[in-house]
Amino acid sequence: MSATLEMFRVGDMAVYPAHGVGKIESIESRKVGELEQSFYVMRFIESNMTVMIPTTTCDTVGLRNIISADDVQQVFAILNQRDVETESQPWNQRYREYTNKIKTGSIFEIAAVLRDLLLLRGDKDLSFGERKMVDTAKTLLVKEIALAKQIQEEQVAEHIDRIFS
Repeated sequence: MSATLEMFRVGDMAVYPAHGVGKIESIESRKVGELEQSFYVMRFIESNMTVMIPTTTCDTVGLRNIISADDVQQVFAILNQRDVETESQPWNQRYREYTNKIKTGSIFEIAAVLRDLLLLRGDKDLSFGERKMVDTAKTLLVKEIALAKQIQEEQVAEHIDRIFS
């Protein structure tokens, strides 16, 4: 077993960019080639899918802790912003840009994507991909905020819906 200090412990909840919130189920050692490597085994809440993430690459893949309850205020501040410029660019360009923001794993970037798409929806029809992205961004936000605030996901979803109704 390598002598690296683990960032997460078994039972911790964490966020893996673009996949969402999951639970660290175990920390296992595996031999990969000649190297003995340590992995987090993480199960995602939404899909029940399990992934193995090398403990040494946590930072580079963006695995992070769930936001604090204080950070939730900032997420809602982003969602409530209305003086944002939505660039008039082709939907496929916008889609690429938003996909990259979601892949960062930053809840603040994800909140901005959701806000921009929902504001844009007031002006024009969203493409199929953009509508799916709204669902993805909202799901990622709802799960993490519910865990951070220790409240029901439905409460978070309703709060977000009220902001944009």
